[in-house]
Amino acid sequence: MTDHEMFRRMTLIRRCLPGCAIAAVVVAAAAHGQFALTPGAPASRSALISEMRVIAAGLPFEVALSLEHPVGWHSYYRNSGGIEQAPVITWSLPAGFSAGAMRWPVPEVKDGLLGKSFVHRGDPVLLVEITPPAEWAVGETVTLTAEAEWQICKESCINERKAFTLTLGTDNRAESDPAAAELFERARARLPQLREAWTYDARDDGGDVVLRIGAGMSDAVTITDFVPDVPFLRAASDGGSIARDGGDWTIRLKRADTDVLGNAIPQGDALSGVLLGEPAVIVPPIAIGRNAAAANSDERLLPEAMGFPAIVLGMFLGGLLLNLMPCVFPVIGLKIMGFVRQAGADRRAIALHGWVFAIGVLASFGVLSGLLFAARGAVGAVGWGYQLQQPWVVLALLLVMFVFALNLAGVFEIGTSATSVGGSLQSRHGFGGSFFSGVLATVVATPCSAPFLGAAIGAAVALPAVSFFSAFAAMAVGLALPYVVLSSFPSWVGRLPRPGPWMESFKQSMAFLLFATAGFLLWVYAGITGLDHLLGAVFGLCAVATAAWIHGRWNLPHRRRGVRLTAGALAIGFAALGVELARPPAASAIDWQPWSQARVDELLADGRPVYIDFTARWCATCQFNKKRAYTPEVAAAMGQKRVVALVADKTRPDPAIDRALEALGRSAIPVNVLLMPGKPPHILPELLSPDDVLRALDGW
Repeated sequence: MTDHEMFRRMTLIRRCLPGCAIAAVVVAAAAHGQFALTPGAPASRSALISEMRVIAAGLPFEVALSLEHPVGWHSYYRNSGGIEQAPVITWSLPAGFSAGAMRWPVPEVKDGLLGKSFVHRGDPVLLVEITPPAEWAVGETVTLTAEAEWQICKESCINERKAFTLTLGTDNRAESDPAAAELFERARARLPQLREAWTYDARDDGGDVVLRIGAGMSDAVTITDFVPDVPFLRAASDGGSIARDGGDWTIRLKRADTDVLGNAIPQGDALSGVLLGEPAVIVPPIAIGRNAAAANSDERLLPEAMGFPAIVLGMFLGGLLLNLMPCVFPVIGLKIMGFVRQAGADRRAIALHGWVFAIGVLASFGVLSGLLFAARGAVGAVGWGYQLQQPWVVLALLLVMFVFALNLAGVFEIGTSATSVGGSLQSRHGFGGSFFSGVLATVVATPCSAPFLGAAIGAAVALPAVSFFSAFAAMAVGLALPYVVLSSFPSWVGRLPRPGPWMESFKQSMAFLLFATAGFLLWVYAGITGLDHLLGAVFGLCAVATAAWIHGRWNLPHRRRGVRLTAGALAIGFAALGVELARPPAASAIDWQPWSQARVDELLADGRPVYIDFTARWCATCQFNKKRAYTPEVAAAMGQKRVVALVADKTRPDPAIDRALEALGRSAIPVNVLLMPGKPPHILPELLSPDDVLRALDGW
């Protein structure tokens, strides 16, 4: 892959055309299984098993996380190859104990729509070495506690989690557990081998990584693929190659620059992995060197045909063409309205508005590029347009676009009161509006990618400080140039149609573009905060619209002072309510898992209490209960009681959920029930409060 193609790929998925963005996300989600698992799907069986039932001081022993996946499902290797979650174990060990790194069985390479995945099917067993302290009082028991998380996928994916407790005896001599011997023997047979006599060398070669293996003259060794442990490399079968030279091997590996969602993957300077074949062999961690030719050039920093002047030109042209991009077009509408309103004004004032707008663009680019430069130094790789990954930034943009759309639609007017208090206030408001238009144009435009910007931004990000800021200043100049030129030559502005009744129709028509932009930002916001929060964001926008309507209806200069004050207070109140409803939610401390009757039966058989929330998206009371009842105190009580929380979602028809409700004597939702082994179900009130849940938990 050439550097130009690499940089084009890094920005492709960030393009702001809504249709492309939606299609890319849907394809990525379908290909890599990020949709929620449907209710009733099977779950993995899991256990944490110790090889020793009696352990000795200072003598390491192994424990195994044994997983049995449902037929057709798989979990992931330590490097999944995409954005999927590999198994992790969080340990709570007694003082003096330590846990080593997880040892993984040989993975399988699975073909997907957007690349290779590295998976474990069937019943993988993951081994971890535990080291006890060197001294202790023998004859006592020790308890090891762990919580494991993993993801299984088929057509869809589900995150699974389970807590484990191991109680082991202690003595001067360790004693193995015969019942676990077969499992550990099978697990070790599935591990890749370590060939200490082999030699390894890795070199960066034109963007690829070439791995050379000195394996001697053994004809018994075959290599069919290489699975990397690091996310920035692809498998050998994914665009690379494997060649044999006598008993040695040369493997060429392609780099992965972005994941399936377009996020940049930090590049490393070392690799490790597994050579698939007969037998499978571990490649230990080795540094990636550079070839002499690459070490004396800047090929990795700039495309061959793109020096610094070409980068600056590309940034300038890209900034200029950003004015024609669909995600910037609503801002152009606002600028056109500004031209029309100022067509009969003083020429110097028109020019000054243009330069104030340009200052707003340059100042905003300075802030954003400064943040990007600082982030580059901190984490090594951050993409342009990263502000739209932050929920508060997206919410602020969403509210600004929505309020501007309401203004253009005629719900309220900005600045009507200024006409009654003097020209100086109106002038100050106008220049401030021009500056803010420059800021808004920058924030909305930067996530877009016009022609020339793909490779230029990717190359500019790697430049030294002075060149870095110069390149992004060129992009800012390109974005602001049309407004500056038109405002500096007012005769061109005079060619626009003269003011008249058509202006109101044009202004209102521009509102639909802003409403569409607000809708796109609402979609982005829901993707960040989760679909469950979408209802709060929609209600928040309704409250903001109410505030705008109250302000436009009653907070007018001809109204009595008392009416204006009341309207202002109500507008502020509704606006604050809207922001509160729409604000990004705090992460839930309760680990909600999909419901299935098999999962309930399994948990109850293990002695675990189960809390089930029978809910649906169309159930307003259910949504109210979620907001009100599940406080941090409730989450802490559930964790203390080791309660497993399940969600039975009736948004779509589900006969299994209907049967479960019928068994509880209910036919309508919401239904919240606490199931405890050996006790009848405890059904909570329909209108739920934190105290109701805490009282139910106190009974367990």
